[in-house]
Amino acid sequence: MSDRAQLTDFIKTQALGLGFDLAGIATLGPAQTADEFENWLSFGYAGEMTYLERGAEKRRDTRLPFPGVSSAVVVALNYDGTAPDGPIARYARGDDYHDVMLDKLASLHRAIESHLGREVRGKAYVDTGPILERDLARKAGLGWFGKNTNLINPGIGSYFFIGSLLLDLDLEPDAPFETDRCGSCTRCLDACPTSALIAPRVLDATRCISYLTIESRSAIPLELRESLGNLVYGCDICQEVCPWNVSFSRELAAPELAPREDFIAPDLAEMLLDDEDGFRERFRNSPMTRAKRRGLARNIAVAMGNRGDSADIPALTRSSTDDPDSMVREHASWALEKLQGLAVIR
Repeated sequence: MSDRAQLTDFIKTQALGLGFDLAGIATLGPAQTADEFENWLSFGYAGEMTYLERGAEKRRDTRLPFPGVSSAVVVALNYDGTAPDGPIARYARGDDYHDVMLDKLASLHRAIESHLGREVRGKAYVDTGPILERDLARKAGLGWFGKNTNLINPGIGSYFFIGSLLLDLDLEPDAPFETDRCGSCTRCLDACPTSALIAPRVLDATRCISYLTIESRSAIPLELRESLGNLVYGCDICQEVCPWNVSFSRELAAPELAPREDFIAPDLAEMLLDDEDGFRERFRNSPMTRAKRRGLARNIAVAMGNRGDSADIPALTRSSTDDPDSMVREHASWALEKLQGLAVIR
């Protein structure tokens, strides 16, 4: 075995030893899906996510983050698709995955330097930079793009985070994952409550429940509110119906991602009435801070209106009049009118 092959094998072994479920190597260069991503942006499917337009040069060529970078170690970490559904998406029920993944990638980086006995330039990404990591993951052999746009691995499904460690090392690349194993299945497209998957592998984020409840800072469109059901942060529906997840999802192995008890079956009325300090305390070190208090309160009000429980009326009444944010007050009023209408019908 060549020195290059031995080093590549060492890195993969270390990655798996740190708890990652998958590890592959990709040679850096022009991104295969850059044009497709630019077209997607041009159609307005990104909505308010204007930050996605930044860093176009690095997005097009993954050799640009720093001079001499040539290889990427691409990893996946399972977050438990076997868990029951609920108002909070499975990935967001524990500590912030960015911190967990970046800590593990930093440990991998240190292990590589220790093994080689010298400094190795590297940079880690976990979906916060311009790098098209899903593109890199497919190139590293980790899976294919499902019709729901998620990367799917034939051994573990799609309930996993992707991370990458870019290095100035010449490593042996894995064979890209070339096969499309979705076949004629359209379960994800058929199941989406808001019809956000407008075609296989084409997502209109402005209709996606994950976008509406996390990324959007605006009012949720009236015509989409009922379609959100009881979801308050993210959505797993297109993954839940995927046959690859039904058959191959794994239980959680990383203790750092263990769900918090009050995020599995949350007290929505209590969360709705949190002030800014209460929100920060409740969601400390949680990815749910992404939505901010006003966004989460907006989402909770809609979920309460949809679940039709008269026990929610006191909290909604208070929120509709006393919440400091006008958007939250409007959504709480909408939910209150919906509940009161249901009470009249009954």
